[in-house]
Amino acid sequence: MEETDEPHVLAVDDNFIDRKLVEKLLKKSSCKVTTAENGLRALEYLGLGAGQEHSTNGNGSKVNMIITDYCMPGMTGYELLKKVKESSILKDVPVVIMSSENIPTRIDQCMEEGAQMFMLKPLKHSDVKRLRCQLMQCQ
Repeated sequence: MEETDEPHVLAVDDNFIDRKLVEKLLKKSSCKVTTAENGLRALEYLGLGAGQEHSTNGNGSKVNMIITDYCMPGMTGYELLKKVKESSILKDVPVVIMSSENIPTRIDQCMEEGAQMFMLKPLKHSDVKRLRCQLMQCQ
């Protein structure tokens, strides 16, 4: 299988166990996974870190989807979503927000800002299968 056949997902979560769980589920669904422990690290990886705003050598164009926890220290998943959607290079990359808290106003806020989907943690294999299907434009 060629590398291009595997969707590349950037998984962002400050909780090590949650991050590993998401990574394992995504890999089980034949996704290439890069992980980041917070929003700032994710932005650096995507080429949107401090001083990188106009850099074209980021990895953003190589990422097919970003899945991020909502509640993280330093930068929330919502703030990461806004940064991605403000970027001319990355604005079309789907962003999925995960949270262990089911707060309708938070969900609405993320969807209005351009999130592809809002998922409750802990994620299950069926959630990831649905995500991958969306990524590959399954009907």
